[in-house]
Amino acid sequence: MEWLEVTVFTSTDGIDPVCGRLYQLGINGVSIEDETEFQEFLESNHQIWDYVDDELVKSMHKETSVKFYLPNTPDGMETLTAVKTSICELLEYDKDNNFGRLAVEISNLKEEDWANNWKKYFHPLLIGDKILIMPEWEEAENSDDRIVFKINPGMSFGTGSHHTTKMCIEQLEKIVNTGDSILDLGCGSGILFIISLMLGANNAFAVDVDPLSAQIACQNAKLNNIDERLYKVVSGNLLTDEKLKNEISKNKYDIVAANIVADVIISISSFAYNCLKDNGYFIASGIIDERMSEVEAALKTAGFKIENVSRSADWAAYCCKKVIE
Repeated sequence: MEWLEVTVFTSTDGIDPVCGRLYQLGINGVSIEDETEFQEFLESNHQIWDYVDDELVKSMHKETSVKFYLPNTPDGMETLTAVKTSICELLEYDKDNNFGRLAVEISNLKEEDWANNWKKYFHPLLIGDKILIMPEWEEAENSDDRIVFKINPGMSFGTGSHHTTKMCIEQLEKIVNTGDSILDLGCGSGILFIISLMLGANNAFAVDVDPLSAQIACQNAKLNNIDERLYKVVSGNLLTDEKLKNEISKNKYDIVAANIVADVIISISSFAYNCLKDNGYFIASGIIDERMSEVEAALKTAGFKIENVSRSADWAAYCCKKVIE
């Protein structure tokens, strides 16, 4: 199996928040290089040497970073795009620049080769009873007359191959009704709100912290011949942008979907509840097993009734309802 070596460049203060976000995405094995520790080592060991060659120091000195490895497979690439989105979100949050430059680099995968890697691994995919995910560059038979969602994922998360996305689509199949309004928080490639519109929803509002994802989501909507009057896609950080939250909450929605990470779901649970119409649904996915109890507690505190919990590999998704007694 081929592996991707991924490095997130940060600062000493940024190590914990970066590792926390990686952990939420199921990445546990990381290697940390801390610039501060190296400098402290030099300063604390003068008794061992009188002089250290500048070239030696330069060769040993490295920018603080967190390194990990992902398989070069569809799941691995989905996880990589999720990492990019999460680190981008952390960068937006870090207004005082305490966490370094928060750049994500892949040592053995050039950005321009990304699309070719998708084409190598990403093939038509059946999900649930109604959906056929079709890469833009492929063709496949549709003998059982499924809804065909065409996609070119680009650099955004959400092809349907990842467990978290697949569980969301399976839930949407069951609950989307004709005329529904959809709110997609962390839309990535746009797969969830576009499929909802193809299932009969009437309008959608989608947001992603990454401007590139918002752009790709619009391209995928166009690829599937979705009337641009039916949806709005914006870029922004829901955790820090009050203006964005106010814009979203002007309307009430039948369904809110959030395929993000546990911490964000916990933070936005009450917001999602307030954005829903009575008896509306909240689909929350992107939750690793270890965080399920925390997410479940937050959902219940927000007022949701948990209708069902989906499980796939080490991931969970909740389908909740805003029930007014």
